[in-house]
Amino acid sequence: MNSVIVTGAGSGIGLAVAQKLADLGYNVVVNDFDEGSAIAAAQKIGGLAVQGDVSDEADVARMVAACTAKYGAPTHLVNNAGHVHQAKFTDLATADFDRMIAVHLRGTFLCTRAVLPQMIAAGAGCVVNMASQLGQIGGVELVHYSAAKAGIIGMTKALAREVSSTGVRINAVAPGPINTPLVHALSEEWRAAKASELPLGHFGEPQDVAETVAFLCSDAARIYVGQTLCPNSGDVML
Repeated sequence: MNSVIVTGAGSGIGLAVAQKLADLGYNVVVNDFDEGSAIAAAQKIGGLAVQGDVSDEADVARMVAACTAKYGAPTHLVNNAGHVHQAKFTDLATADFDRMIAVHLRGTFLCTRAVLPQMIAAGAGCVVNMASQLGQIGGVELVHYSAAKAGIIGMTKALAREVSSTGVRINAVAPGPINTPLVHALSEEWRAAKASELPLGHFGEPQDVAETVAFLCSDAARIYVGQTLCPNSGDVML
């Protein structure tokens, strides 16, 4: 049976992804930085809660070990854990930049590195990285966030070229603005301006992204490697 670790799954997109994959029969490990959120989400979907910081190597190792002990080695990984902070570039503190890179880019690296050897040994596996349309076009007052997400897209492409021949598929999803607590933490002015730019005129919902992730996790996506799929209300058209 498929087992999946979904990071940052205590709310928002991560919770929707965890719920969707649980509904499809996956054994789901729900990770979140906030222990209470992880426990509540795991109870809701019938999964295993593992609190941890994806930027911490020891926490990541503990999370993978917990999955392996209960469900076997993870067959799937969804690198969804996120962090948001809004500021003009000239006001950015080094600590703000470093934390953004740590959660998004370092976290994606650490979690993927922790599961990849077992996937390669099995000759199969799937990693889905959560990027953002802002990693493709940039975002005002979100330079550090945009940089981190662009890095995830680059990592996805490079790693897919490196490991696809082993049977492990690496892809990314780059959502547009989605109605989540993370996006609602941005200023009302920013959200209004962004909504006005969208061809659809409105933000998406977490379930929209979950459907895309579920597709990439499935055998129906068997020839998708190094791709970035874009449920983004038309903000980016490729």
